[in-house]
Amino acid sequence: MSSLRDFPLDGAHDEPRHAWTRQSMAAQRRSWLTRDALPWTSAAIDLAVIVTATVAALRFRMSLAFFDSAADVVQHTTVAAGFVVVTWMAALVLSGAYDKDVYGAGTEEFRLVVNASLITAALVGVGAYLLKFPLSRGFFVLMFAVGVLLLVTARVVVRRALQRLRARGHLGQRVLMVGTPGHIGEITAVLQRERWLGYDVVGCLVPREMALIQETRGGVPVLGHTGAVKDMVLEHDVDIVFFTAGAVDSSTELRRIAWDLEDATHVQIIVAPNVTDVSSERVRIRPVAGLPLMHLGRPRSRAAVNKAKRTFDLVGASLLLLLGGPVLLALMAWIRLHDGGPALFRQTRVGRDGQPFSCLKLRSMVVDAERLRPDNDGIRILFKLQADPRITRPGHVIRRYSLDELPQLWNVLRGDMSLVGPRPPLPEEVARYEDDMLRRLAVLPGMTGLWQVSGRSDLSWEDTVRLDLYYVDNWSMVQDLSILARTFTAVVAARGAY
Repeated sequence: MSSLRDFPLDGAHDEPRHAWTRQSMAAQRRSWLTRDALPWTSAAIDLAVIVTATVAALRFRMSLAFFDSAADVVQHTTVAAGFVVVTWMAALVLSGAYDKDVYGAGTEEFRLVVNASLITAALVGVGAYLLKFPLSRGFFVLMFAVGVLLLVTARVVVRRALQRLRARGHLGQRVLMVGTPGHIGEITAVLQRERWLGYDVVGCLVPREMALIQETRGGVPVLGHTGAVKDMVLEHDVDIVFFTAGAVDSSTELRRIAWDLEDATHVQIIVAPNVTDVSSERVRIRPVAGLPLMHLGRPRSRAAVNKAKRTFDLVGASLLLLLGGPVLLALMAWIRLHDGGPALFRQTRVGRDGQPFSCLKLRSMVVDAERLRPDNDGIRILFKLQADPRITRPGHVIRRYSLDELPQLWNVLRGDMSLVGPRPPLPEEVARYEDDMLRRLAVLPGMTGLWQVSGRSDLSWEDTVRLDLYYVDNWSMVQDLSILARTFTAVVAARGAY
């Protein structure tokens, strides 16, 4: 991400800036009660889930034919169930699964839930053995198998609801940025782009020699210099102090600021290194001699072309082609009957390492549509009209649900493409790439990818490049599976499809 250069603006903006700050503070205070209630709401949902899992395990234990029908199973299991519920909830609380900072993003929340569940299972199993309690093994296995699955599912649902609320401006956390204007601009741009994180930047503090400017180029109000952190936290009711690169001159200064904020128990301190668009799997924090060193793993573009991924592509494409074959044949017949033109459209695209290949699609436009292409005036590299007059009636349907890309399963079988990867670009697009953009060609292009499940054609060119580069550098099979799962939702919802 390129750095944003900041410069002083006219002082006439000073009063509106403070007025905006007061309005934002009032709105945030109104949401405080709801945000503080999030852990309680989550705990109530977890309790309901655990009770449901307990009842279901007891019921299945008695109804499934392959379990014994001992007369005392119900009596002993009912006693054990109450103990399990209490122990499970206590383990969740003690593990930190209801800390407010674990909600909304990252894998920490799910890790805490799973770990607490495993600890509960261990305590119950060992306790029953030591006390010689006749705990039903069928009940034990069913309860934790069903319970862990339901708990994780419930957390996913709560997270999605929380992210949607935050994207609409609710349940946000007030953030004070501290650092140099350029670094503040970079971090703030990410926070504003990802509104679902719920970070509401109320202002920033810059080094003393820059404190005369009114706001950064990104529009973040400058509230003062870096020596006034505690005063600004109290004045603006800040929840998070975000230290970027250049915020302090030494670690001693940062430690003293943390001491000053010790009494403000609700304030969280976050230190952001000068690194963006890196997945958590590539980052390791390892304290060494009192230094919290961040180890950054290598980019994973080479791992994205391994044999396991290729095998997955072959098996997945074969199954999809087998299941979707009748649909594909029906669509080809519809296109052919509509205007008599060919059902398939072949177009030269650029694959891995810049190798051209013939990309197959169902024809969604009139014959010879490329000769009728409107002038792009050089505005965008990725050209796509929202209301393109060249699209046929069948084309509107197959484009809306991305059915025009079904023939690309053959490209996957041939090895030209992968099921998941960056969008396959046109040669004229590649000719206009800057150096960083060429990294998109380090892996096989995909039928679906991060940009498709994040908005498709509604995204800007810059966001498309950013998502593709993130995929290339942070590839993992888990991410591929996640993208494939999200693709179904994106296709059904037809977001950004035209």
